Amino acid sequence: MKILFLTYHGFEEASGISKKMLAQVKGLRQNGYEVHICYYDVTAQHEHVRYVDGKAIKNYGRGWWSKLYQRMSYGCVRDYCVEHGIELVYVRCFMNASPFTVRLFRQLRNDGVKAVMEVPTYPYDKEFESLPLKYRVEHIADKLFRRQLASYMNAIVTFSDATEIFGQRTIRISNGVDLDAIPLHSPLTSHQSPIPSGGAGGGLSHLSPLHVIGVAEVHPWHAFDRFVAGLGEYYRQYLTSTTHHLTPNTQHPEIYFHIVGGVPSDLMAKDYMPLIEKYGLQDKVIFHGKLFGEELDKVFDLCCFAVGSLGRHRSGITHIKTLKNREYACRGIPFIYSECDSDFDHQPYVLKAPADESPIDIHQVVSFVRSHHFEPQMIRKTVEHLSWKNQMQQVIEQL
Repeated sequence: MKILFLTYHGFEEASGISKKMLAQVKGLRQNGYEVHICYYDVTAQHEHVRYVDGKAIKNYGRGWWSKLYQRMSYGCVRDYCVEHGIELVYVRCFMNASPFTVRLFRQLRNDGVKAVMEVPTYPYDKEFESLPLKYRVEHIADKLFRRQLASYMNAIVTFSDATEIFGQRTIRISNGVDLDAIPLHSPLTSHQSPIPSGGAGGGLSHLSPLHVIGVAEVHPWHAFDRFVAGLGEYYRQYLTSTTHHLTPNTQHPEIYFHIVGGVPSDLMAKDYMPLIEKYGLQDKVIFHGKLFGEELDKVFDLCCFAVGSLGRHRSGITHIKTLKNREYACRGIPFIYSECDSDFDHQPYVLKAPADESPIDIHQVVSFVRSHHFEPQMIRKTVEHLSWKNQMQQVIEQL
């Protein structure tokens, strides 16, 4: 089978979404399918171009009109499918419903080409309430045309439990993992674990600090602010207010929270800095920005626990199978999250947080980490069946 994997944007080395899409393509190819990747990007010369496998199939030119034009002209995609005998288009679609995408997939159906549309998060409407006006306007257009677009699909791929989305049947799978691309967690011993740059010492000599990691392109629904608030309460309760160091004879270690990924400036100003300043956590919450490769691995290996999404309820979501939970498990590090995820809800290496706005109970996290020992390889074995090879094959079989 010849498959065109269609996305409406380009790929970035540090992007988790980019890595996921490439892993999905790899999974399809591992099952023996011929897969071509169609994407849109802007060149160094500011030209707006649509590509297939790195070869330009349409150059829309430069300037504001070309940026708009590429959202209206998809004839090159249809032409490629017809000329190269594409049998299935797998499209990663999020807020791309328009008269122009509706026309593309109506034409492809008439050409005998099947299509499935992946909706990465569902429901997603509440996510736009706090976003800038530009995205809210695009969301209005999406709501007008998404049911019509879905009608020209053979199915909607979802990571939720929904049996129907936008009036179309769903194929329910889990977010997958690329076992070859994610290294196994190799935690440092206590004498190897340095306080990060800017961190403060002062803990009891026989207690090593605990380092916790959260990886995301941070949005409100990740709710890392709940962990920061919990950290503030933990330090307020167990550390002296005058020195901000561990009180003598305490049994409570210092905790450092490493946030890896971009944090929008408005979110930083509204949700993070006020908490950090209120509790004096400037040396306890470390913002690394975007990391990948060995630099990301180094931070993971410093840490013994990870933080998943803690605020999916803010988006009106209760059940979801997030990519981050699977990546943490693939690395072999225990973690916390608040949504319902049937693949992990009963795993012993998972700590569930309440799906509300309460600060995370850091004492509970410390007790969990101190009272359990999980071998990274053991955790990874629990997600071997979630490989993208297996998940993408389910899509093909259910068509």
